[in-house]
Amino acid sequence: MKRIAILGSTGSIGTQALNVIRRHSDLYSVEVLCAGSNATLLIEQAKEFSPNAVVIADESKYETVKEELADTDVKVYAGEKAICSIMEMSSIDMVLSAIVGVAGLRPTMAALENGKPVALANKETMVVAGALVTAASARHRVPILPVDSEHSAIFQCLVGEVSPVDKILLTASGGPFRGKKKEDLLQVTPEQALKHPNWHMGPKVTIDSATLMNKGLEVIEAKWLFGVDANDIEVLVHPQSVMHSAVQFADGSIKAQMGVPTMETPIQYALSFPEHIESYLPRLDLTKYAGLTFEQPDKSTFRCLDLAYEAIKRGGNVPCAMNAANEVAVQLFIKGKLRFLEIADYIEKSMQEVPYIANPTLDDLFLTDKNVRNQ
Repeated sequence: MKRIAILGSTGSIGTQALNVIRRHSDLYSVEVLCAGSNATLLIEQAKEFSPNAVVIADESKYETVKEELADTDVKVYAGEKAICSIMEMSSIDMVLSAIVGVAGLRPTMAALENGKPVALANKETMVVAGALVTAASARHRVPILPVDSEHSAIFQCLVGEVSPVDKILLTASGGPFRGKKKEDLLQVTPEQALKHPNWHMGPKVTIDSATLMNKGLEVIEAKWLFGVDANDIEVLVHPQSVMHSAVQFADGSIKAQMGVPTMETPIQYALSFPEHIESYLPRLDLTKYAGLTFEQPDKSTFRCLDLAYEAIKRGGNVPCAMNAANEVAVQLFIKGKLRFLEIADYIEKSMQEVPYIANPTLDDLFLTDKNVRNQ
């Protein structure tokens, strides 16, 4: 029985992970649940899965959670520091890191420093501090198992391979505005941007998909996860979202991973690795697809993708600044205070103005993040 700690249990990835655990209760149990501010759902989850402990990051919700779970054996903690501290529990066998944004960095580092294998769904962790995170993984000899569908696909294509990698082919759906030009996007609303054609995700990730920043973040994540140069990662728009990504080897052959567009499959594989265990999800029926198409992304309209390549090329704390500016810009857009196309302008300005640090420490990165947000 593998005991799982879920960081971000009330979010999209967290709730789907609990679906996997619910179906495979003979293989997995929930040891810890951590949530941001959704106390109501956290309480429901705790009553169903009976974890050892829960943590609510929003300390104002502590009394509510504690009172509702008073008649259970579940320990209740609150605050962001508690999420990191609870990673010391010896009873945790694996941590699923699914807290959205840079808020997931410290808990992920705490898990690695305490020798816990991490199933990583928080791409911002690798974007902001990829060098430090991969170093912690190597130092403590614990794996980072990718949960993003694209990175899970690449990981599966590389399992057992010893041949040199020529190129990684990272697929993108193209989002809700695929094929649109700048003049078509001048008046788009958050509601339109949140209507993803293929995937059900949280609002931040969905907006990132619409701007192609999500793919930019994934390029940086792939660089660190698989030890490749960003120039050897090619983004391909694949609107059917059936081929989740592929790897091209030195001889020109390509290995791809395919499946129905659901996050439960990569979540389950990360938890069960190295096994592919039984799934109750629908199977991919290729006869239902008249064709699978691939095209180059429109980088002139969706500028965020090139900004991500620029950030990783400059290195240091620039990816951190890019990520912080993007998180703020997305929230401003959702609130109607920034236009869709201005998101890229906002990010570019922050990248240009951030004081450069070539080899930042974790404290340097958090200070960069704070300063960009304040600015």
